[in-house]
Amino acid sequence: MEAIAKRRAVATRGVSVAGVTRILGGKAVLDGLDLDVAPRERLGIVGRSGTGKSTLLALVAGLDEPDRGTVRVAGQEAAVGRLEHCALMPQGDSLLPWRTALDNAGIALENDGLSRSAARAQARPLFARFGLEDAEELRPARLSAGMRQRVAFVRTLLARKDVLLLDEPFGALDAITRGELQEWLGDALADEPQTVLLVTHDIEEALLLCDRVAVLARGRIAAVLDVDVDRDVADPAFVELRKAALEAIH
Repeated sequence: MEAIAKRRAVATRGVSVAGVTRILGGKAVLDGLDLDVAPRERLGIVGRSGTGKSTLLALVAGLDEPDRGTVRVAGQEAAVGRLEHCALMPQGDSLLPWRTALDNAGIALENDGLSRSAARAQARPLFARFGLEDAEELRPARLSAGMRQRVAFVRTLLARKDVLLLDEPFGALDAITRGELQEWLGDALADEPQTVLLVTHDIEEALLLCDRVAVLARGRIAAVLDVDVDRDVADPAFVELRKAALEAIH
């Protein structure tokens, strides 16, 4: 009974992917994929390049439709309903070069009908919270790569959606900046009540930031790993979990 109740909760408030197949270019990128994500859970999705990780996020976000199967977000199966509950942070920061950092962050609020001044007022506290106070009036060209990603994350949060979809948020960053932002993002997500799907090719990143990690291979979920170990990359249990993820990928 407990398992049935949990699945019902996922279906009504979380993310549910059932028997999903998506064919692109004559190839089944996703092939009968099943996946449930509980409300407020942080799920990492890892796999080789071209295994359909970004395609899966697009389906969840309502930006694409499956050829077979169903995708539900907060109980909504229609694309417009899924989109209503999701905020997608794409691989690039997608900041508009002619707008300041603060105005870039407030775009979602303006799209919802707020004036620019009202959007700026709501975005400003998050800039202080995430260490961007001195960057508010700077345009993207004057921001470091790490600062641009922080602005993009603030923009995603301000969309006020139930589900955050993060697609390789640090993929273009150097190793040092990436490590710093992984720690920062972990703290930021811990303070947020949203459900999170994080797509990354970095297994270690997924294990550091997520509650569970799903390994995508051959269009299906090859393994789901519970991250019930210390978030210490040198810890033997962490090393074993990373090894298990690598084995599932291969």
